[in-house]
Amino acid sequence: MLPAVTYTGQGHLGVITLNRPDNRNSMTPELLDAFAAASEAARNDSELRCLIVTGTGACFSSGADFKATLQRADLGMSEPHERSYAMYAPFLSLLDLAVPIIGALNGHTVGGGFGLALICDLRVGNRAAKYGANFVRLGLAPGMAISYTLPRIVGLSRANELLLTGRLVEGDEALAIGLLDRAVAADEVLPVATELATTIAANAPFAVRETKAAIRRGLALDIRAAARAEAVTQAESIAMDDAREGIAALLAKRAPKFTGR
Repeated sequence: MLPAVTYTGQGHLGVITLNRPDNRNSMTPELLDAFAAASEAARNDSELRCLIVTGTGACFSSGADFKATLQRADLGMSEPHERSYAMYAPFLSLLDLAVPIIGALNGHTVGGGFGLALICDLRVGNRAAKYGANFVRLGLAPGMAISYTLPRIVGLSRANELLLTGRLVEGDEALAIGLLDRAVAADEVLPVATELATTIAANAPFAVRETKAAIRRGLALDIRAAARAEAVTQAESIAMDDAREGIAALLAKRAPKFTGR
C-alpha cells in the first residue's frame, strides 16, 4: 500500500497527494505523520519552484476523523490545547515553504481540510464539491487558524456568515466570493493547477519567493500564532457535552440538540 501522503517532484514542480480516499483523506495520525514527511521532502527539494497539494477520491480532505480522534493523544502531550494544536501542525508545516503553493481541491474540502486549503496561496477547485468549516454545527470552536485566514481571503462579513452558520458553499459560489481562484470540472482540477504552477515556475525563482514573502509580511500573516490561540478554545469545546452531541448527531445523520454545556 502506498503511504497515506506522497510527495513527487518533477523538474521545478512538486505534488503532495493525500491518498486515503476510502477515509475521505481525513486527519488520522497516519495521514498527518505522512503529510509531515511529504512536506519535509518538498522543503528539501532544491529544484522546487511551485508546489501543488491535492487528494485522491471524492474528498480533498474531510478534516477530522470523527470515528477516531479530534486531538493527537498519541504524542504524550499533557495539555488539551497542545493536543489540539498537534492535529494541525503537520498541515501548518507548509508555512515553512518559500515557494508558492497551489491547492488542487479535487473534492469536498471541509473543516481541517478547508484550513489546509486556506494556507495555500492559490486554490483550484472542483465545481461540484463543497467547501467550508462546519465547526459550530458540531459544537466545536474552529481550528487550523481558519478564523484568521478566511477573513483575509473572502472578507470579514462573508467569513462571519460562513463560520457562524457553519454553511458549506459549492464551487461556483466559492469562486464568486474569492475562496477559489478557478472552479472547474473534477477531471480538470489537477491539469488547471499544473498549468498555473508551470506559469509560476517559469518566472524568476528569487523574485517569486520574495514576492510571496512580501505579501505575507504585508498581511502580518502569523498563522501559527492564530492556530495556537484557536487550539485553546477548541480544546475547551471538545470537552463539552455539545461537542459530543454534535459529533454523535453527525455520525447518526440527525440534527443535533445543543444545550450549551
